[in-house]
Amino acid sequence: MGSADLTGRYETIVYERTSTEYGDIATITLDRPALRNAIDAAMIRELGDVLDAVADDADLEAMVIVGAGDRAFAAGADIAQLKTRTRNDALLRINAALFRRLEDQPIPTIAAVRGYCLGGGNELAMACDIRIAGENARFGQPEVGLGIMAGAGAVQRLPKLVGLGRAKELMMTGRIIDAREAERIGLVNRVVPDEQVLDAARETAAAIARQGTLAVRLTKLALNASARAHPGFETLDVLGQAVLFETDDKHQRMQAFLDKKARKAPKE
Repeated sequence: MGSADLTGRYETIVYERTSTEYGDIATITLDRPALRNAIDAAMIRELGDVLDAVADDADLEAMVIVGAGDRAFAAGADIAQLKTRTRNDALLRINAALFRRLEDQPIPTIAAVRGYCLGGGNELAMACDIRIAGENARFGQPEVGLGIMAGAGAVQRLPKLVGLGRAKELMMTGRIIDAREAERIGLVNRVVPDEQVLDAARETAAAIARQGTLAVRLTKLALNASARAHPGFETLDVLGQAVLFETDDKHQRMQAFLDKKARKAPKE
């Protein structure tokens, strides 16, 4: 299959592709900067479309995912949408399924993280193969403060990266950590100055591109298989989320979050 031309096709993401002497590298920018690149249903659909388009692309050696602006990689899911979701929405596993597809697709993926990387944003970054963070990046899973739990893969991926004890602390307290702590505990691979994040991610992508394409893809496949949990384990977070989506506590906490956000918004 030839290279996919996805330029100018999307509303919530920007797709760019550059050619090197070793192959092509794609950059996907999460493009909702006014909302700190919050992940909404449209963004999930468009990311899925990219994965469909590049599934059989032998010329694409690596992908970099970055957030627009320097305030956030992605500051979580869109709370206004999340507040209206029900247990039936949770059982569809829409975000979790997309992040699993990202993790399983053979093309290596690097998250270039500047600013906030919270909730679903952190789950998206963890579904990438490598994470490079700016010095001012902040990471966390604050879902419990909104009366829900992390339901898009953090339950599976965070303990593998940082250990069970640290994962429990972060996910049960909602504590936000800085880039240096994230690097120390293994959540990110490397920390660089903020202005160098995207360049460092692309340099890593280029280093991957110089290797044997099939060898890299099979290495990713083998490493993923070695770390994979029992399939039944992956139902626990979705069932928990389905229960929590229907609680009064969830609705009250999310409404309080939205009210606080509205009070802070600049007046027209």
